[in-house]
Amino acid sequence: MIRTLCAFALVCFVATPGFAQGVTLPEAHRVQLDNGIVFILNEKHDVPLIGLQAVLPGGAANDPAGKAGLSSMVAGLLEKGAGDRDAAAFAEAIDAVGGSLSAGATLETISIEGEFLARDADLMIELLVDMLQAPLLSSAEMRKLRDRRVNLLRAAKDNDPRQLTAIYGNAFLFGDHPYGAPVDGDEESLARITPDDVRAYYNDYVGANRLVISVAGDFVVADMINVLSETFRDWRTVDGPLAAVPATEPQPGRRVLLVDKPGATQSYFWIGNVGVARGYEQRAELDIANTLFGGRFTSMLVDEMRTNAGLTYGVFSALLRPTAPGSVATVSFTKTDTTVEAIDLAVSLLDKMRTEGFGDEIISSGKNYILGQFPPRLETAAQLAAQFAALETYGLGNSYVDDYGSAVAGAAGEAINTVIKEVYPSPADLVFVIIGDAELIREDVAKYGPITEMPMTAPRFRP
Repeated sequence: MIRTLCAFALVCFVATPGFAQGVTLPEAHRVQLDNGIVFILNEKHDVPLIGLQAVLPGGAANDPAGKAGLSSMVAGLLEKGAGDRDAAAFAEAIDAVGGSLSAGATLETISIEGEFLARDADLMIELLVDMLQAPLLSSAEMRKLRDRRVNLLRAAKDNDPRQLTAIYGNAFLFGDHPYGAPVDGDEESLARITPDDVRAYYNDYVGANRLVISVAGDFVVADMINVLSETFRDWRTVDGPLAAVPATEPQPGRRVLLVDKPGATQSYFWIGNVGVARGYEQRAELDIANTLFGGRFTSMLVDEMRTNAGLTYGVFSALLRPTAPGSVATVSFTKTDTTVEAIDLAVSLLDKMRTEGFGDEIISSGKNYILGQFPPRLETAAQLAAQFAALETYGLGNSYVDDYGSAVAGAAGEAINTVIKEVYPSPADLVFVIIGDAELIREDVAKYGPITEMPMTAPRFRP
């Protein structure tokens, strides 16, 4: 017996005898105008809300050399005044109706996301149009935003390096490759960005032929198509060259970046190598493996390093999967005097997973965990809008979502353990980034490989 629970849901959950709920995306309408802009529209009337996601390619991987953080700066300024509203008036217009609308950058995109009551749809579209077509890009707001980001970086270096460990890790791993760029920039690159850079980036990269707008929620599709088409039909196109992102192979051997933070009472570490891309075919098997290794609170890493050994309060395994192969890493922190003990245990657990894999019982628990967590990520109008935008942006079909539940449920232990050996690096081939008091740990961590050292106060994330 199969039960379909779709009557009042934004996504259709299908319960089958063999596994937890799967997910089937609802119908969406795709419209493309002559200037290239793409609209994805999903009409649902269960709650009076509308979710919005607008996406442009670019992001940190497209930032000019020496000006990391430029695309993120442009994104931040889109919400700092647009049309006839300065930054304060723009924020007040959103707050007055209880909506949300913000912009940001990732490694490969600039995006705008929002959620409004259905009755405020006209305001939502007006604000979105102003952000895209008439941002003020104020020099004064740019300088304030730049100064704030520099201060946040310095505060993180002083107080909580956990926020920066993965940034140092990917920067050291990828170097000059686009995936080594810090999304929000570093102190050095942010200082170089000028108002002219911001305006040039906007003029070259923000245009109709690069834009996907996804809207989901309580509206009539035909009416929304008419409004959006009328608003964006005559908007300009752009031709700024998007950076080519070559595939990178896993790096052989070992090497260490030691980031010196004198007086630190803890060491923060990132251990990894090049992994796989977003389009990796055995995504379900990899997600199961990562969940069991370090992707949930009852994972191998947490059980052994936190619960049993008491070496850390937090440890996880991270998969960065952009268009080309990203990184796979173990991330944690520990007291200074247990630095080597914790790193040794992390490496030994990686080796154990690669050598022994996982048994059927724990694999079954990992499947159930994933299948329980996946549907709630696609419940709201905003979540659906974001998912449809991502599928369009990355050229993925609905099967990327629709077939995921069955792929997870049907993943075999042998295939999962094969994926582990294929994706996770051998202990002989690891890149280590360690943040801590170099005077106290330098000699001990030298056993992991040749050391490159830099001070935590350096205004960048790699030597």
